[in-house]
Amino acid sequence: MTDAQPIPTDPQALAEAVTAAMWSRDRTAQALGMRIEHVGPGRSRVSMTVRGDMVNGHHICHGGLIFTLADTAFAYACNAYNRNTVASGCNIDFVATGREGDTLQAEAVERTLAGRTGVYDVTVRDSAGNTIALFRGKSYRISGEVIAGLAAENA
Repeated sequence: MTDAQPIPTDPQALAEAVTAAMWSRDRTAQALGMRIEHVGPGRSRVSMTVRGDMVNGHHICHGGLIFTLADTAFAYACNAYNRNTVASGCNIDFVATGREGDTLQAEAVERTLAGRTGVYDVTVRDSAGNTIALFRGKSYRISGEVIAGLAAENA
């Protein structure tokens, strides 16, 4: 008899199981007060309310925290298949400012996935729906699974 968990056959169920496992270990996202609003195969939406300790000397949201929010959404989107996946590169364009009290929302969408690599676009918006930043992440699949023993067939 094995301790391996049953493999979800539904891609959405797999994405949700992987997200729960990652979230339980994601101390940075938890400390920043991030919330996972939606996940699916190759997609995610993560939000974060800008606190007073997140603003810089210009009294706007620190760009590094906006990057962290976008990078977190990227991570949940590209790991949704239960294959350990990391960033091989990413860039961000800041197009507006986030303010204290704003709830920023980062939505990640898979653009392409082939072999071990993928490309994901993340749009960060403020509470009013205005675009704050555009992030593009390039992923690389490494060995292993997010949840060991739960690899999806044909992954």
